[in-house]
Amino acid sequence: MSDTIAIPSEAARRYAGALLKLVEDAKSLKSTEKDLKTLAGLFAKSDDLMGMATSPVVSDADKAKTLLALAKKAKFGKLVSNFVGTVASNGRAGELPSMVIAFDHMLAARRGTQNALVTSATKLTTTQINAIKASLKKSLGHAVVLDTRIDPDLLGGFAVKIGSKYFDASLKTKLDGLKLALKEA
Repeated sequence: MSDTIAIPSEAARRYAGALLKLVEDAKSLKSTEKDLKTLAGLFAKSDDLMGMATSPVVSDADKAKTLLALAKKAKFGKLVSNFVGTVASNGRAGELPSMVIAFDHMLAARRGTQNALVTSATKLTTTQINAIKASLKKSLGHAVVLDTRIDPDLLGGFAVKIGSKYFDASLKTKLDGLKLALKEA
């Protein structure tokens, strides 16, 4: 999922809340979580998909048709497919990634956990991930579900985003700080 989507809109939260209620009633949480993670990945990997979903030139009917074809190809369950179609038909296709984030946040709150995004320069080992989870759990007082991303531009280290909080221990940020300090000297 794109890291640039920060705070889901009220509409995105309403749609996500409705989906969560439907999923709980249908007892299909695991498959829905899997489908939504796949959907978020598709949006994150394809600028063309996001462009189509947000384009004012493409009709809502065409967006719905395209996204339903994508859902079918990805073998999404009936609930997620219907959700994607409804969202697109209602002119909100561009907000799908934000709705997935809102769904994740609501689900984490119900489970008594919190989602965190860890961005690192290289792939983290299981030991490193477990150490970060343990440290965050100790700091926050509750379990944390990590989503990891790789950004080679960080050069080294990692950055953690939890809600509106951001902790940056990347080499790039430290070097940028050093450059600034040298310029001021």
